[in-house]
Amino acid sequence: MNPVFILLISLVCLFLAGRFYARFLSKSVGIDSKRATPAVKINDKRDYVPTATPIVFAHHFATIAGAGPIIGPVMALIYGWGPAWLWIVLGGIFFGAVHDFSALFVSVREGGKSIAEVARKSLGTPGFLMVISFTIVMLILVNATFLNASAAALTSVIDSVQMGLDKSQVFFRWADEAGGRVIVGGIASMSVVIITLFAPLIGYLYIKRHISVIRCSLFAVLICIISVVIGFFVPISLHPRLWMILISLYTVVAAGVPVWIFLQSRDFINVHLLYIGLGLLFTGTLVSGIRGTEILFPVNNIQEGISSVGPLWPGLFITIACGAVSGFHALCASGTISKQVKSEQATYKIGYYGMLLESFLALCVVTAVIMHIDMKQYKELVLPDTGSKFHSNPILAFALAMGRTLYSGFGLPLPFGTLFGMLLLEGFIVTTLDTAVRLNRYLFEELWKVIFKKPPRFLGYYWVNSGLAAALMFGLAYNNTVNTIWSLFGTTNQLLAALTLIIVSFWLLAKGKTVWFAAIPAIGMIITTIAMLIILLTTRFIPQGNVTLIVADIVLLGLSAGIITIAIKTLCTAVVRADTPHNVSDSV
Repeated sequence: MNPVFILLISLVCLFLAGRFYARFLSKSVGIDSKRATPAVKINDKRDYVPTATPIVFAHHFATIAGAGPIIGPVMALIYGWGPAWLWIVLGGIFFGAVHDFSALFVSVREGGKSIAEVARKSLGTPGFLMVISFTIVMLILVNATFLNASAAALTSVIDSVQMGLDKSQVFFRWADEAGGRVIVGGIASMSVVIITLFAPLIGYLYIKRHISVIRCSLFAVLICIISVVIGFFVPISLHPRLWMILISLYTVVAAGVPVWIFLQSRDFINVHLLYIGLGLLFTGTLVSGIRGTEILFPVNNIQEGISSVGPLWPGLFITIACGAVSGFHALCASGTISKQVKSEQATYKIGYYGMLLESFLALCVVTAVIMHIDMKQYKELVLPDTGSKFHSNPILAFALAMGRTLYSGFGLPLPFGTLFGMLLLEGFIVTTLDTAVRLNRYLFEELWKVIFKKPPRFLGYYWVNSGLAAALMFGLAYNNTVNTIWSLFGTTNQLLAALTLIIVSFWLLAKGKTVWFAAIPAIGMIITTIAMLIILLTTRFIPQGNVTLIVADIVLLGLSAGIITIAIKTLCTAVVRADTPHNVSDSV
């Protein structure tokens, strides 16, 4: 099949879903554009900040579209592009977008409370404690995964042959005297530093000075360009562990200062890179396909995928993670986004459309890889054999695929296209960490209020809770690599999505609204993710003797079992009292 058809069919499916299914969902939950949102009611200038929808969308999309929709689909291609493509399209429409929109809407209706706090109302205090404990563990896994990925990307050096460079080139710095490898991560490092330094200024302009979004966008694009140019001349070279320490310290600060200083504004700047990159990737793929570029990947490679990664079910559905459905999105939606939206009408535009755009990003990544990397090079880069001179690097696989796409489509020199791919990914890993540590801070603050009648004063300081989140993130990341914890992260991520849909279903049931569109995906994801936790524990973590991941897996299984038990008991109580509608609401 011509890759052009793959993308166009995908685009039509996503467009129809946004046009019709999103409206059906909006009508089903009862969106009221005249109802005041928590951001408008509270408006504390710190966490609750009413903000223009394009800026909130940019913040949300930059946060959720981190490494997940790129690394996951690349790793899942070992099963062949057919299964990956189908799950991204169908999962994004009927699972992921429903999950993101409903979590955001419910949080807005509940005063900007997190999905864990909503669980207290639906499942009681025991359910709340289990959900919030599960969520904290999951966020630590997210943070550790992306902290490792960030450190790897910021210190990347690439083989000069793969980049299409020779010793005569003058744009990139050499990583060795022999001229065998060039520095790419150092350029991305400088870009990240400059964007971070300019973020408070951008926030000041649109929040305090009320400068138009268009003018701020033009300024943001200029910052991105300048940061890359400076990076070429002054690349930053630090050890990966030092980067992990510096990023951890930065997130402690960013998690406590007003949301517009770093969180919103960094995302707003970075999202322009993603918008431009997504547009170039899509257009480059179309032009390459029209010019006759063929797919180098098999549509079906399931048997090799099973031997390399695990069973198609649940392996494929867990590996792709953020490209189809992601529990992390619910934490973003109910943690920071619900405190910023100015109108309920914005909830489906941000929640549903944001997930559709992320699925489209994942599809563009898949198409670029299968067009420009063959199976042999793919396995060398992503799933190298034991003892191979290559280390697993799905980030590099994507960057090379993007470089070749831009070269094939527009004639852009391969090294610059590859660099752009690295910059695209790196900027969003850091923005994800910004948000995730802040979310962990919120959850710790909620947890102390339940555990203690009167929490000790020091637990009320933001830097204590954000510091605890950053320390746990660093501790798990220090001795584990991205590949080591990706499967557990993906499983936990999908399991949180299932639990979120369960909580949403009970909320809808209590309000007497349609519930099947949330309940059916919830059941499917619960079965899939628990099966994967058991498979990982028995076939990977125990044989490897990885005590940290064994304990994490067992804890997650225990919390999941407890939450499901409470949910079933709550549902049974509601069914028994179904003859009196007001009692159903009270019991739920």
